[in-house]
Amino acid sequence: MHVGNARYLKPADLPEAIPVFPLTGALLLPGGQLPLNVFEPRYLSMFDDALASHRLIGMVQPVFGADKVDDASSETPALCQVGCIGRITSFAETGDGRYIVSLTGVCRYRLLEERRDDKSYRSFHIAPFITDLTASDDEQSVDRDALLAAFKAYLDANKLEADWESVERASNTTLVNSMAMMSPYGPAEKQALLEAPDLKTRAETLIAITEIVLAREYGDVDTMLQ
Repeated sequence: MHVGNARYLKPADLPEAIPVFPLTGALLLPGGQLPLNVFEPRYLSMFDDALASHRLIGMVQPVFGADKVDDASSETPALCQVGCIGRITSFAETGDGRYIVSLTGVCRYRLLEERRDDKSYRSFHIAPFITDLTASDDEQSVDRDALLAAFKAYLDANKLEADWESVERASNTTLVNSMAMMSPYGPAEKQALLEAPDLKTRAETLIAITEIVLAREYGDVDTMLQ
């Protein structure tokens, strides 16, 4: 995986522990781009430290739904076990104390034990998904026609437009991951897309979620997908 000015090919190319940025509804996937508006002091400090070292941040969602652990302190919410490492590939100061940052996805990871230090933000030891670092060999396994049909049906139902010329040029990997990241679905759906074991399953999950949403909100999905 080539991200910015760095290459990540094996476990040794990644740190054993990374700072994590909990953010509900945010989905970062390998190779994807996630813009962030950073303003909380602890996360400004986290990005300062990351810029001074490996430039890597772990995006992760707080636990949601029935498994949510209520905590009087929002400083240490329970976190989902799977997130995605992002490299800071774009960075700007706003002049009013904020950072505008772009993260590029490197690979997914599983949280291990939390580090105990004197930082204002949280860091965890991680187990990276090393298979994310290698070139995908399952591009052809994606049902591109079904994916585009679901995408078009969603756009038509919501009276939205797309740059179809760019869509047609995109590889299956780019298409699936970009559509997953841009999808307007909730935290549970975003986590399911993140945790899909491979590109084919992620595409099938995205199609299924889209069809469920269309059926719930608009009725006859089969007609819309024709």
